[in-house]
Amino acid sequence: MPMPDVRLAAAADRAVFDRLWLMFRHDLTEFQGGLPNPDGTFRSDRLDAAFTDPGRRAYLLSSDGRPAGFAIVRGLDQPTRVLNSFFVVRGARRRGVGLAAVSDVVGRHPGAWEVAFQDANPTAVRFWRRVASSLAGARWTEERRDVPGRPDLPPDVWISFDAG
Repeated sequence: MPMPDVRLAAAADRAVFDRLWLMFRHDLTEFQGGLPNPDGTFRSDRLDAAFTDPGRRAYLLSSDGRPAGFAIVRGLDQPTRVLNSFFVVRGARRRGVGLAAVSDVVGRHPGAWEVAFQDANPTAVRFWRRVASSLAGARWTEERRDVPGRPDLPPDVWISFDAG
């Protein structure tokens, strides 16, 4: 599979993002629980903000001209950027697409970075540790933080590193 094309999303990409968002949120239900809304959608305020908040950016990942995933960054107007949401479709996973896409996105915004994931998702645990090592060598940290307003959930794992 060719490495992904990563580009800043435009308003015209919103329908593609809406569909990819459903897949992303569906995948997360395995680790976070929950069901879709009555209309079959999931909460999308973070996606909405990616297209409206000036401190956020949405990137569309594609391969051979077809959607392969997305990356949403927040905190571009803050000292630390956060990879707020990241998704690669199942057919493109474990082929280097995710690492290449994260490297591309992070390279566009040098500085301090953080990314959160759940311990219950062993694939994410391995992936994000590999990303941190690839981008920052041994200069990254990992900590657990409570999920704000969700005492019913286990803490998220946060990886922090400096890129550039």
